[in-house]
Amino acid sequence: MSRSERAARAIEVGAEAGERPGAGATGGAEAEAGTAGGGPLARLLPMLTLGHAAMFMVYIGIGGVLLPVQIEQIDPDGKIGSLGLVSGVAAIFATVFNPLAGLLSDRSRRRNPWILGGGLAAFATLALLGAVRTILLVTIAWCLVQATMNVYQAALTAIVPDRVAADRRGLASAMVGIGTPIGSVVGVMLATRFVPDDVDTGYLVLGAVTAVVAVLFTLLVRDERLPAVETVPLRRQVAAFAETLRVADFRWAFTGRFLMMLGFFSVSLFQYYILQDHITLPEGLDPEGAQAVLAPVDAVCTLLATVVGGLLSDRLGRRKPFIAVSCVLSAATMMIPVIQPDWTGMLLFTALAGISFGCFMAVDTALVTLVLPSADDAARDLGVLNIANAGPQIIAPFVASLVVGSLGYNALYVVGALIIALGALSVAPIKSVR
Repeated sequence: MSRSERAARAIEVGAEAGERPGAGATGGAEAEAGTAGGGPLARLLPMLTLGHAAMFMVYIGIGGVLLPVQIEQIDPDGKIGSLGLVSGVAAIFATVFNPLAGLLSDRSRRRNPWILGGGLAAFATLALLGAVRTILLVTIAWCLVQATMNVYQAALTAIVPDRVAADRRGLASAMVGIGTPIGSVVGVMLATRFVPDDVDTGYLVLGAVTAVVAVLFTLLVRDERLPAVETVPLRRQVAAFAETLRVADFRWAFTGRFLMMLGFFSVSLFQYYILQDHITLPEGLDPEGAQAVLAPVDAVCTLLATVVGGLLSDRLGRRKPFIAVSCVLSAATMMIPVIQPDWTGMLLFTALAGISFGCFMAVDTALVTLVLPSADDAARDLGVLNIANAGPQIIAPFVASLVVGSLGYNALYVVGALIIALGALSVAPIKSVR
């Protein structure tokens, strides 16, 4: 059976099962992954975990440790405002490059070249970031890192709707989600080894790991060209970004992800400074050491919640209740450091935040793949969705620095909780998924 025939059959099967074609029913690679006795999935899923782990090594290890330390070394008195500025401006690049890279990979009908190119380019830009010594140059270099990493991310996140059947996406999303805690903890543990005196080497090491993972992914996961689709002028595809959000279910999924990420990033962006300036740490424990302890706690809790949430949502055939409960728990968890701003409170906060965030990401990723407006433009649509990941990173630094500067860290936690609570309400209007 040809790839085009398998693609047609996959859509027929989806339609027979009551699934709307174009909303999670994808091409031939999906049928192959879902029916070949687990062979393709057995190779694909671990590489998805590794690929996403490398991504979060950069986002958390560098964004959460190395970048704040570098900025503090350059501008100790204005570190909060400078970190907010650098992160906010760089997030604009992430917002632009993610859907653009997704669109281009859709047009090429390939994913691996974009994963490889993004990973190798990220290594080069991270080397540049470690070499600069002014806030302006840090801003420029971090923008380039965000741009290259989002080329990598856009192609990687399109793999699940490309190649995994709808009834296996909870498992696939769980494997993707596992990469988040693994990458986060490894990234933080590696990054703290180079703080405070060898930050530039830390950038090189994490960049090299990302490049190696990109090479391994392209070598071990065969990149079959997606079925040909009608070529649409680039200008019309750019206009289609806005049309994507006209699909109500996708728009509500976008809103929920946006609010969760906004509340999350408003707090997590400043975690290093929170540990430094707000939380009472035990004697002998510095912020770097605290992050090295908190990272595995977060990883274990996130990992368990990711696996359990993804598998349970598959078994029960329900997505929305898991997402709503995760948002409510996450919002309530934000109050712990306000009530108990000490090391015990921070450990409890980290554990519960990991549980709620892990469950949310696993199940929400599965839900999103089921409400995509167009199967043929999966990377483009996921790129639009990833604005809900990157967009809050634009807003959060400016909002958070303003809140902290005027009202303090307790107010930041309260604002984050209110935003996330609104995210719990956004899943209710989604009609095509239970």
